Amino acid sequence: MIVMRRFSPDRLAGLSFVIAIHLAALYALWSYRILPIPADALTVFVNFINPPPQAPPKAEPPRPVKLEKPRPPEPLRPQQLVAEAPIISPAEPIAPAPPKEPPPVAVAPAPPVRPAGPLTLTEELSVTCPNRAAPAYPPYSRRSGEQGRVVLRVELDEHGGVVQAGVATGSGSSRLDEAALSAVRQWRCNPAMRGGVPVRAVALQPFNFVLEGR
Repeated sequence: MIVMRRFSPDRLAGLSFVIAIHLAALYALWSYRILPIPADALTVFVNFINPPPQAPPKAEPPRPVKLEKPRPPEPLRPQQLVAEAPIISPAEPIAPAPPKEPPPVAVAPAPPVRPAGPLTLTEELSVTCPNRAAPAYPPYSRRSGEQGRVVLRVELDEHGGVVQAGVATGSGSSRLDEAALSAVRQWRCNPAMRGGVPVRAVALQPFNFVLEGR
């Protein structure tokens, strides 16, 4: 027995509104092609082709391995060291051993040989003497009018100092000669060089004593 329920007008109106909304949504979807047309709905079938089965490679049977028995170590035999020498008969002459050469003796180089005498300068001594002063004219010789030329022989050491001075040619006045000697003994000169080495030297130095106005 079917019992028919009666719906109120308000309930029927609500159901009608819901059905209308669903119909409108379906129509919108259909118009925008969101839902596929039954004619356009195609079924795609993809078949995967499996490769033919390959037979697994045949495994080679394992080869038998022969195990060799380890050999026992041989015992070490004691060895005797024998110095072999040639056999010499009594009648065979024996050559004497060669004499040993003495070790070389280191010889120091000899110092350079220097000439025994001093070096003779070919120019005046004043050329090589930066510190020199002229001799003073003796007062007595000035008053008495003594004049003359004196030549001195001067010897220098390795440092350029005057070690000896003497009169080679006198002026005729001992006072003029002594004045020249006193002056030259105060000179400081450059040492003479021979082969890059300072040596003693000898030079001549003349002095002229002349009074002005005569």
